[in-house]
Amino acid sequence: MRVDKDWELHMVSIHTHINECGTVEQLKETLTFGSIISYVVHMLRYVSHYIDFPKPLIGVINGPAVGVAVTVLGLFDAVYATDKATFHAPFSKLGQSPEGCSSYTFPKIMGTSKANEILLFNKKLTAAQACELGLVTEVFPDSTFQKEVWKKLHAYAKLPKNSLAFSKQLIRDVEKEKLHAVNAQECERLVERWLSEECMNAIMGFFAKKSKL
Repeated sequence: MRVDKDWELHMVSIHTHINECGTVEQLKETLTFGSIISYVVHMLRYVSHYIDFPKPLIGVINGPAVGVAVTVLGLFDAVYATDKATFHAPFSKLGQSPEGCSSYTFPKIMGTSKANEILLFNKKLTAAQACELGLVTEVFPDSTFQKEVWKKLHAYAKLPKNSLAFSKQLIRDVEKEKLHAVNAQECERLVERWLSEECMNAIMGFFAKKSKL
């Protein structure tokens, strides 16, 4: 079932809890030219779905979020997080570049200097910091997180679905073309980054350090 086409659904909530994992051996198998192109095409389509999604998107973050799980949050209509959640997009540490339209949405949401701390200088945010910057809508204690979030989701689900969809359309359509252009530009840069020696060395060094822990 395509949830974006099912108009019996008022909105969609996406629950995220990402743990960093992987090994050097897995990385070597993954970073081939064919796999890189395939992944970037998938990334382009993946982010495009968020841009074009016609109903409210609610992010529910109940743990560490890393990479694209963080960067696409700028495309959500609301984001709720447990106070134990963290947000990390260590692009330059890995020789990479921003994705998920974050090169556009993050400066717009929190200002250029704050966005640069995250996208250029690898700052990891606590839930409270992410909320203060506007990336997260509200933070709840971990002990009551599920109860509080579902209370909100049930309340939102009772709102008139066409009003929600048309209101979101008015808000999103103003910059939809810009977001697609940013997504394409970011993905083009990702291909260059992942094929570069600098990126490969940075990623291999990162995973080598992890394997020694």
